Amino acid sequence: MTALTLHPNAAASLQRWHQLIAEGDLSTLPELLDAQAVFRSPMAHTPYPGAPVVSLILNTVSKVFEDFAYHRELASADGLSVVLEFSARVGERQLKGIDLIRFDERGKIVEFEVMIRPMSGLQALGEEMGRRLAPYLAALKG
Repeated sequence: MTALTLHPNAAASLQRWHQLIAEGDLSTLPELLDAQAVFRSPMAHTPYPGAPVVSLILNTVSKVFEDFAYHRELASADGLSVVLEFSARVGERQLKGIDLIRFDERGKIVEFEVMIRPMSGLQALGEEMGRRLAPYLAALKG
């Protein structure tokens, strides 16, 4: 398999992302996020803007997912976006998904979009995330 051809700063940030996931500690994630980063949820039509919200969502989902593993990585031609295929479990529900991450030329994450299948896995994730974050996210939507 050939190595991803990423912008050097994006490659460094992606390596750091994988390190945070492997360590199970996303406390330094804000360092990788652009202040105006946007999270696009598989459950919500409207994106969630701002680094603090993106960090909160990703920190929470990292605790909800069990047996999380990345499998394949694909890069865009411009070297600033990656697609990371993953599998995980939420309770008894298995799921597969992709993280679509777009970096700027500084290597900061500007957009993080998640797609998940099957519907039963997405529903289990949505229910658990809702339990943990609903009051906070509802206030954001205000």
